[in-house]
Amino acid sequence: MKKTNQFGYWTEALVYPLLLIAVLWIVFWADHLFDLVDFYKMGIKPKTMSGLKGIIFMPFIHDKTGYEHIVNNSLPIGVLLGALIYYYREIALKVFVLTWVVTGVGLWVFAANNNSFHIGISGVIYGLASFLFVSGVLRKYLPLQAISLFVAFVYGSLIWGIFPMKAHVSWEGHLSGMVAGIILAFVFRKRGPQSPKYLYEIEKELGIEPPDFEGELKERERLYAESLLQNEREQIDHSKEITIKYIYKPNSKGETDRE
Repeated sequence: MKKTNQFGYWTEALVYPLLLIAVLWIVFWADHLFDLVDFYKMGIKPKTMSGLKGIIFMPFIHDKTGYEHIVNNSLPIGVLLGALIYYYREIALKVFVLTWVVTGVGLWVFAANNNSFHIGISGVIYGLASFLFVSGVLRKYLPLQAISLFVAFVYGSLIWGIFPMKAHVSWEGHLSGMVAGIILAFVFRKRGPQSPKYLYEIEKELGIEPPDFEGELKERERLYAESLLQNEREQIDHSKEITIKYIYKPNSKGETDRE
């Protein structure tokens, strides 16, 4: 049964990210095919009512002038979403959807309205990366801490994307995603996989007083010392006992004198 569950986890961790990547590429090719439709207008335009729809549609749309944008996003979203599903299966869907929505809302609220549209799934990538990293640190559970180190090692350079260093790069979306992931890591810190608890921790939560082994050991040592002392006293008392000996000697009359 355990092997079946593990196989199911791996299957979900592979299938769902691949389906998402497939949808991203289908939309990308559709953007090329239907040249008369401006897909980029489905992105987020900050602080505008028309731009609100981008909260839902922005991650699906990528720059159609080249492959760099979608290629750079495909592998990270696949790896990070797969890790989220495998290690945080219980809360994976909620974390993913909330990361998607909170990132978009944060971008719509805080980004400057300079008549530009924000597109791409990179904000969600930043959200998943920060969630996996911070969540693993908070839970103090070795497998999740390993994921934190993996994210830091492989995607640590993402941190530079939250600064306005490159033109035409939505650093506000990256920053919104990173903040969203950190917030969700704290919100869900007590849900999903947890570090195994020791027996004394469980007993403490249940209000069960653990046995006082140290006190019992000291009590046994005290009783043993008292028994040794009692034996010594008995030996001393026996050594002080007076022994009376009677010696009988017959006299000349055949009687016995007693000393």
